[in-house]
Amino acid sequence: NPKVQVEAIEGGALQKLLVVLATEQSLTAKKKVLFALCSLLRHFPYAQQQFLKLGGLQVLRSLVQEKGMEVLAVRVVTLLYDLVTEKMFAEEEAELMRETSPEKLQQYRQVHLLPGLQEQGWCEITAHLLALPEHDAREKVLQTLGALLATCRDRYRQDPQLNRTLVILQAEYQALAALELQDGEDEGYFWELLGSINSLLKELR
Repeated sequence: NPKVQVEAIEGGALQKLLVVLATEQSLTAKKKVLFALCSLLRHFPYAQQQFLKLGGLQVLRSLVQEKGMEVLAVRVVTLLYDLVTEKMFAEEEAELMRETSPEKLQQYRQVHLLPGLQEQGWCEITAHLLALPEHDAREKVLQTLGALLATCRDRYRQDPQLNRTLVILQAEYQALAALELQDGEDEGYFWELLGSINSLLKELR
């Protein structure tokens, strides 16, 4: 509900959520707050602007680097992926509709998310999260690496750990994709993950 979202922002909800995420709280509390933050930011460029102004990216960076918060790291990366792609889709849609200055597009243009992500070291943070063991987590990280590619390409190329991780995962998912094929599953889940890894490696050559 946009009206409720605006009221929440103007009532200082965003600051309160960020304070909880930035202070010592239980994982459960942070999980709930992160969920609320995601709900507030999605499809709401005004909130995204305020989030950046309030240092939201720094807060999330500290959160994902906190010990024992790995489960939240994936949620954070998913949120960033959603915000990056949401802005891209808004711009593409406006282009298709030949709208040059609809209000929402103007708002999205004021959300300087990608430069912020680059400055705050998210290229490297996201790349290193690829070391997480769960397939689902890796899938989300790979999606985000892809979405950040245009912004982070040089950083990725300079990151030997990322290249090593991708090569290791490539071998792992080649084996898993082969097993899928043996089971009669054509282009299954692991095959898709392998495709993401291959295209990233190709882009980074």
